[in-house]
Amino acid sequence: MASSVACLHAASSIQAQGFKGSSTGSPNKIGAFPLRMVLKGFSLDVPLPERKGNCPRSLNLHVVRSSSSQSSIADPIELPSNSNSTDSQKKSTEASLILIRHGESLWNEKNLFTGCVDVPLTKKGVEEAIEAGKRIRNIPIDMIYTSSLIRAQMTAMLVMSEHRRRKVPIIIHKETEEAQRWSQIYSEETKMQSIPVITAWQLNERMYGELQGLNKQETAELFGKEKVHEWRRSYDVPPPNGESLEMCAERSVTYFRDQIVPQLLAGKNVMIAAHGNSLRSIIMYLDKLTSQEVIKLELSTGIPMLYILKNGKFIRRGSPIAPSEAGVYAYSRSLALYRQKLDKLEEMFE
Repeated sequence: MASSVACLHAASSIQAQGFKGSSTGSPNKIGAFPLRMVLKGFSLDVPLPERKGNCPRSLNLHVVRSSSSQSSIADPIELPSNSNSTDSQKKSTEASLILIRHGESLWNEKNLFTGCVDVPLTKKGVEEAIEAGKRIRNIPIDMIYTSSLIRAQMTAMLVMSEHRRRKVPIIIHKETEEAQRWSQIYSEETKMQSIPVITAWQLNERMYGELQGLNKQETAELFGKEKVHEWRRSYDVPPPNGESLEMCAERSVTYFRDQIVPQLLAGKNVMIAAHGNSLRSIIMYLDKLTSQEVIKLELSTGIPMLYILKNGKFIRRGSPIAPSEAGVYAYSRSLALYRQKLDKLEEMFE
């Protein structure tokens, strides 16, 4: 009994202070614990300091991960490796990434091509944003990124109104030195109760060019259903004077990689409130979707998607359960097959 207590005490000491040792036996160098992956968890062999009695020389720990039927886990995407020790330390940090498409806008309601036109939310859109806030109210958030468009910014603010920590989202203005000086906060306590909101045009919706403001049904009648379908659903064909999904992905994914991923690697929990096409592009990057898969990706308004960055890999956790019912948000092959069958049925009855 006494030896068992001594063993547990030794393990606790190692856990709290770190074990000093190395493969050469030198007591002044930091060593590493052997780690083995096992089914649904991992096994850790922890060498123990020399002790008298019957205490073993090493302790084998098993950590088992419980499964959850509510979690949707994609193949994790691994970030580029770097031999720098600082990068390795950052990769061991776990951080949350929440993606939310804005709530319904006034032009969504009217079935108009919106693109980069700055249109606010409908009453339903406000309710969707509040519902999204309830879904993620217990997930930590340290930083918020939105597009430069009001519907994404409204969504972010309404989401945070439901968060349990009650921190205030504050848009950071750095357009000019004067704007930065005028918006300065001088209370450290107030800063601690705030969440910075970074706006970026790179996260804007895909620019629909000459289609913006046109009714989608009337546009199909004017230009032809096949041509409009090609503009909307192809990956690399842009509408007149507009952007293709490929062009939208180039700016949004570049911004995500360069500006947002470093924050996640530093341990910051990030929420992105943006648009259907800019978020589709980011999900394409995270989930390694092909150009054919991403054009079938449907994102519902106001439904959050959670990713975890752990050990340099993004792991998709799905949509947090709503207070009343679950939502569907992300690519699935079954959804793609369903859409293909639906398209064929529509063609039969035309």
